[in-house]
Amino acid sequence: MVAPQTPRVKSERRRKSPILAAAVFGVVAYLSGPSVFAVFGGQSARQIRLRRQSTARRATEVQSADTTTKDGEEFEFQAEVGRVMDIIVNSLYSNKDVFLRELVSNAADACDKKRFLALTESDAPPEPMKLRISTDKEARTLTIEDNGVGMLKEELQENLGSIARSGTANFVKELGTGQADVSLIGQFGVGFYSAFLVANKLEVYSKSFKAAESERKAWKWMSTGHSYTLSDPGDVDFFGEQSGTRIVLHLKEEAQEYLDSGKLSDLLKKYSEFITFPIELWNEKVQYDQVPDESAPPPKEGEKQKMKSVPRSVYEWEVMNKMKPIWLRNPEVVNASEYTEFYKTTFKAFDEPLTTTHFKVEGQIEFRALLFIPSTMPFELTRDMFSPEGKAMRLYVKRVFINDKFDDLVPRWLTFARGVIDSEDLPLNVGREILQKSRTLKIIRKRVVRKVLDTIDDLRDKQPKKYEQFWSSYGKYFKVGLVEDLDYKDELKRFVRFWSSKSEDNQTSLDEYISRMKEGQDKIYYVTGEGRRAAEIAPAMEKMRQKDYEVLYMVDPLDEICSQSIVDYQGKKLVDINKAGLDLDKTEEEKKEMEDTMKEYEVLATWLKKQLGERVQKVQISDRLVDSMATLVQGEWGMSPMMQRYMKSQTTSSASDSAFAIGSRNQAILEINPSHGVIKKMKNAMETAPDATETEDMVMMIYETAALIGGYTIEDPGDFAKRVTKLMEAQAGSSAGASGSMDAEVVA
Repeated sequence: MVAPQTPRVKSERRRKSPILAAAVFGVVAYLSGPSVFAVFGGQSARQIRLRRQSTARRATEVQSADTTTKDGEEFEFQAEVGRVMDIIVNSLYSNKDVFLRELVSNAADACDKKRFLALTESDAPPEPMKLRISTDKEARTLTIEDNGVGMLKEELQENLGSIARSGTANFVKELGTGQADVSLIGQFGVGFYSAFLVANKLEVYSKSFKAAESERKAWKWMSTGHSYTLSDPGDVDFFGEQSGTRIVLHLKEEAQEYLDSGKLSDLLKKYSEFITFPIELWNEKVQYDQVPDESAPPPKEGEKQKMKSVPRSVYEWEVMNKMKPIWLRNPEVVNASEYTEFYKTTFKAFDEPLTTTHFKVEGQIEFRALLFIPSTMPFELTRDMFSPEGKAMRLYVKRVFINDKFDDLVPRWLTFARGVIDSEDLPLNVGREILQKSRTLKIIRKRVVRKVLDTIDDLRDKQPKKYEQFWSSYGKYFKVGLVEDLDYKDELKRFVRFWSSKSEDNQTSLDEYISRMKEGQDKIYYVTGEGRRAAEIAPAMEKMRQKDYEVLYMVDPLDEICSQSIVDYQGKKLVDINKAGLDLDKTEEEKKEMEDTMKEYEVLATWLKKQLGERVQKVQISDRLVDSMATLVQGEWGMSPMMQRYMKSQTTSSASDSAFAIGSRNQAILEINPSHGVIKKMKNAMETAPDATETEDMVMMIYETAALIGGYTIEDPGDFAKRVTKLMEAQAGSSAGASGSMDAEVVA
C-alpha cells in the first residue's frame, strides 16, 4: 500500500545515462559550495546570515540553463567524474545502508534550522516538526520527507548542482595522493549523494520557510545522470503546512531490500534511534477483528453468537525513535534508576552498572558522554577478552549513530566499558575508515580515558569493596594496557594489584606495598610461580621471610610480562628474587663470610658445572637459600619456567620448539646452599669418589630436585624415578641391617 500524500506532478522523461555519474558530478558540485548539511541542517545565526547573503549574491552568478525542456531547465554537472566517483563508492562509504542515516540526518538538521529561524527571524511559531518515511513497492520508490526549512530554487541549484568554490580540483588531487586533511571531507557534505548508491533516479521537492508566506511554492530538482533539471512541479502536497522537503529515491534493481519496512525499521532503530524529532515509518500492522463464526452451530435461545478472530492488515505511521537521548540531560536531574534502565536497554545487559559517568566537554571541541562499567564481565568477552563483538562504545554525531566498533575511540584495554559519545564536531558523512583518522576523534579519546580513570580512582578511594569487584573482573585489561599502551603506562601503574606474602586473602597495590616497606628498603621484590602456592614455596622466599621482606606474587604469564613493563615505581625498582645478582643489603661481615665460602666451594661449583654440562649455564654459591639445598635461577634477561612454557605453547614448528628448549636450558643457573648437609656431603663425595655411580646420582638428584621445586620440567622423569627408587631401597636396606644387628645383640 502506498503512503498518503504522494506528490501530484507531471510525468518525467526518463534518462538512461549512468546514475553514478550524477553522484560524481554532484559531489564535486558540493565540494565547491556550503555543506548539504548547511542546507538541510542547523547553523549559527552568523552562518545563516552569511548564508543568505551568499545565496542572494550567487543567485546572479549561477550559470544559465544549458537547455530548456518540457520538464524545465536542464543543467550539466561539472566535475572530475572518475575521481569523485571513487571517493563516494570506494573511500567514503563501505556500507550502502548508511544512505538512510545520511538522508535522515539531513532532514533532522532541516527541522533544527527551521526551529532556529522561527525563533530568531520569524513572528510565527514553527509547526510541530517530524520526519516521515514510506515506500511504494509497485513504483519501487522510497520517500523521505520532513517539514523542515526547505530550499528556494536558487538554493536547490547552488547546493545540489553548481561549482563555485575554488580549490576543489586541488583538494580532489591531494586526496588521491594521500596529502589532503581527511577531517575536511565532512565539511563538504557528500551525504546527500550517498542516495545514488541505491537509487538510479533522485527527485527532490522543496518549499522554503524563508520565502514570504504568500509566496511560498514548491520547486523540483531531478537527476538521473550527468545532468539535472529544475522545474515547477505545480501543486505538491507536503504533510507540513509551512514548508518541507521530500526526497524520492527510485531504487535500483539490486536495492529492492530497502522497500521492506522491516529492513527500514531495523536501520532507523540502529542509526537514528536518538534523533530529536519523531521519525514515522509507514508500516503494515496486523489487527484482529471479532466476527461471527458462521461455521459454528446457531446459538441457543439466550446465548450469544460464537465469534472468531479474523486478521486484517492496516497501514499506519509508526514512530521509530521512542528512546530519548538521556545523555543530553543535566546529570543533576537524572536518577540512578533512569541510568540503569538506559544501560540495560541500550546494551542488552542484565546486570547493574558498577559505575556511571555522565559528563559534557566544551571548549576546543564539544561532546557529551555517558559511560558505564558493567558489574559483571559482558558475555561476549568471557571467551575472548578482546572479541570485536564485545565492543560497545557507541559513537554518535548529533544524535546520529555512526559505529560502535571503532578501534581508536577507546584503547583496547577499555574494551569492557560501555557507553555513548555524542559529538558536535565530527564529520557525519564519511565512512568509519576515514573518521578514525580524525584529529577530533583523538581528542575525544583522551578526554574519555581521563574520565574513566578518574572514575576508577574514586571507586578505589571511596568504595574499596566495589573496587575489589572491579579488579577481579577487569584487572587483566589494565595489565595488558601497561604492556601495550605507552601513553598511559605510568598512569596504569597505580591501579595494578598483585597477591603478596603479606596481603593474605586480598591483593595489594604498589602504593600499599611501599607503605609497608621496611626502613632502608629501596626495592620492590617479586617472585614468579604458577599460582600462589608455587610462589610461596619458592626456595628464594626463604631468605625473604628471614629478613621479613614483603614479596609480590606474579602468578601467571601476564603478571610477569606486566612486571617487566613496570620496571620501577616511585623511584623503586622491581626486582625478581629468582634472578641472578640479587642484592639483599648484606653487612660487611656477611660479605666477608660469603667471600670465604665462595672460595671454599669454588672447586665444587666448577666440578658440578662440568658434570651437568649444557643443562645449566653455570653453578654458583647462593646467599638466598636457608633451608633448601639448591635452586635454579635465571640470568638478568632470562624467563621464568612459567614464561618459558607459555612462550613454547605459542610456537608451532618442532624446530622452533627444539631451539627454544636449548636456549631456555642454557639460561638456567644452579645455585647451591653451602650450609646444607647434602651439599657438604656432595663436596666430600667429589673429593673422595668423583667417578662413583652414587656420586653421579647425587649430582643429578640435586639438579632435578632444584628444577622441580623451581617449577621447571625435568628432562627424563623415568630416570629421576629410578634414582629416587634406588635411594629408597638403599635407605630401606640400611634400616633393615641396623634392625638385624640389634636383634642379634638382644638374642646374645
